[in-house]
Amino acid sequence: MRLAILTPSEWDAQFYAAELARQRGLFEAAGHEVVACRWNAADDALLRGVDAVLPLIAWGYHLDGGRWFDLLDRIAFRKVPCVNDVAILRWNSDKAYLGELADKGVAVVPTLEGEGQDERLLARAAAQFATDRLVVKPRLSASGEGTYALRPDEPLPADVRDERLVVQPFLPDILSAGEMSLLYFDGRYSHAAVKRARAGEFRVQPEFGGSEEPVEAPAAARALAEAALGCAPLAPAYARVDLVMTDDGPLLMELELIEPDLFLRHAPDEGAGFRDAVLARLG
Repeated sequence: MRLAILTPSEWDAQFYAAELARQRGLFEAAGHEVVACRWNAADDALLRGVDAVLPLIAWGYHLDGGRWFDLLDRIAFRKVPCVNDVAILRWNSDKAYLGELADKGVAVVPTLEGEGQDERLLARAAAQFATDRLVVKPRLSASGEGTYALRPDEPLPADVRDERLVVQPFLPDILSAGEMSLLYFDGRYSHAAVKRARAGEFRVQPEFGGSEEPVEAPAAARALAEAALGCAPLAPAYARVDLVMTDDGPLLMELELIEPDLFLRHAPDEGAGFRDAVLARLG
């Protein structure tokens, strides 16, 4: 097969080149051709010329939501196989899915949806969560972009005032325990890593100086991850489940089904399970 891996809208070799080389190598070793294309340059000519689309490194899609959803529509219209499925990508692009999972009984970090222009949004969230420190992020966001830790009396930063937002209580467990990421391929647990923020920061992404280390996920973390995956609208071929371990048990932070760092560098099989899950979906 000829497979297209979607890459960032703006290329940064420090973060993306090694991951592309790793993923390309896995599929090429299995006898498939791989082409890399910036997600926002994936035109109809590309879609006509490939057997499947893998949105595995499409970082930056959240910065141009209109173009991102247009691309998903074109992939679906042309019936080009996409892994994960386009329906999953649409659903997972909007953090409103957290509310859906909570309604289904998944232990999610408490989340309030609102509009950035609502001057009472932070005050209402503080009252609802009984806390004076909050985390605010756009509903369409990734990689810590537009994510802030704020007090309820602080103004929203200018770049999120016109956005649809989610607001959550700030969990100090992030600073002490870090954020745990569990990786699943075709519904089967593969491996896990803990991401930790640098001193003076709460965001764990490498763009903000975060670090990582492999870890074995405890049973409670795996149970929560599998409950969350079971509530997705379709079973994903690959998934990263981000959670935080608290004194009261794990809480889901994000379900990453679009372009997550899969931490294949820590996978015990060096990514073979991931590759096989993708290829199985393609028949």
